[in-house]
Amino acid sequence: MDQAGIIRDLLSWLEGHLDQPLSLDNVAAKAGYSKWHLQRMFKEVTGHAIGAYIRARRLSKAAVALRLTSRPILDIALQYRFDSQQTFTRAFKKQFIQTPALYRRSEEWDSSGIRPPIRLEKYEMPTPEFIVLPPMHLVGMTQSYSCTLEQISSFRSELRIHFWRQYLGEAKCIPPILYGLHHSRPSHEKDDEQEVLYTTAIEPQDVPENILSGQPIDLEGGDYAQFIYEGPADGLQSFILALYGTCLPTLRMTRRKGHDIERFYPQERAPDAPRPLSIRCEYLIPVRR
Repeated sequence: MDQAGIIRDLLSWLEGHLDQPLSLDNVAAKAGYSKWHLQRMFKEVTGHAIGAYIRARRLSKAAVALRLTSRPILDIALQYRFDSQQTFTRAFKKQFIQTPALYRRSEEWDSSGIRPPIRLEKYEMPTPEFIVLPPMHLVGMTQSYSCTLEQISSFRSELRIHFWRQYLGEAKCIPPILYGLHHSRPSHEKDDEQEVLYTTAIEPQDVPENILSGQPIDLEGGDYAQFIYEGPADGLQSFILALYGTCLPTLRMTRRKGHDIERFYPQERAPDAPRPLSIRCEYLIPVRR
């Protein structure tokens, strides 16, 4: 295996072990090289020092935990292998230009301090279109669930389909535009989980026969970054995670308060039609420009 392949495998392994001991000796043992050779090879392939990269990724994971859970700061610091809250705070402030407590309390989410994972494979980063969305009046149904940060991908993909089937299960015809409104907040019951509120919504004039229209929903207007996803239905959640983990930090964007918006345009309008192999979704993130 060439050097790029070795480092690619190592990067994948590191990403799944950021909360484990990752001394140079441990990482070198995993890679099967001396730590001196591994450091040199990692720098040649990625352009980054391995120790600094691991710390930046740990702090990035900690930043997400601060925003999406209510776990005590000390617990988060210890999970990502900082020996004290003071050490964690100093490192966090150096990378994010503010303390963990201020980062958690801010209404807006400045993504510029997050260090995206290094990608050695070919990756075409989605390009946003910045749009101004007017206020909208929709009707729909809001449901919620709680999950850990590690469960975000699988839970959201499965429950998105479940919620739409619940809302449109008796419809004779699928509306031309479907809106999924998404909002997360720390769980009030478990400090290591987030509560996810997902609203299935449609425009009032598109309410099909045989279903209850649901509750009125007022969607605030404002600035949004719109990304387009076209591909397998089960790939949408990975796309969304890449937006937050790579695109927004790379573009140094700030997410303002509000809902993420999914807009689907079903090609097949019959409710009993087979699940489509490919979908198109406009994914809008509220941003401050």
